[in-house]
Amino acid sequence: MQIAFLLIGSYLIGNFLTATVVGKSFFQQNIRTEGSGNPGARNAGRVFGKKAFVVTFVGDAMKGALVILLAKWIDVDASLQLLALIAVMIGHIYPVFHKFRGGQGVSTFIGGMLAFSPLVVACFIGVFLVLYILFKNFTLAGLSAMALSPLFLYLLTKEWPQTLWACLVIAILLSAHFGDLRAFIQKKGRLN
Repeated sequence: MQIAFLLIGSYLIGNFLTATVVGKSFFQQNIRTEGSGNPGARNAGRVFGKKAFVVTFVGDAMKGALVILLAKWIDVDASLQLLALIAVMIGHIYPVFHKFRGGQGVSTFIGGMLAFSPLVVACFIGVFLVLYILFKNFTLAGLSAMALSPLFLYLLTKEWPQTLWACLVIAILLSAHFGDLRAFIQKKGRLN
């Protein structure tokens, strides 16, 4: 019963979209009708400025961190902690209170992974910096570095169960960015 409450609660926490609150409270605008229409940190930054980006990023990251810290507090194993991260990300990407139209989950993922394993986050930040120099594309470098998170986790822990759950976390993250990845590939194809 405790696990069910954790997962349902994590999903519902994910439904809190910081960008919508920032837009309505400070700018009297609906983020869904501005810019790309995505209620995430990047669009909030483009539409409302740097402070809105930071507030949205931190707010969405705190959701991921909160569910991991809650899972650790009730003393569930690492696999269930990652399952809670999956639930909060699904809540963020497909929020029932916002007609299943949410953000893309990056901030929530980063906050959750930071609470779960700061060393994994340190690894993907390092890889991101290298890949950004190579690709000159923020989204592609970021997603590629995050996609390597399960590998970093396995190298640090040598634990297969949590590594497999981490693969599922990444699959959800990448599926939310399918449109971005397809646009990047099409753009590269036109340039070649």
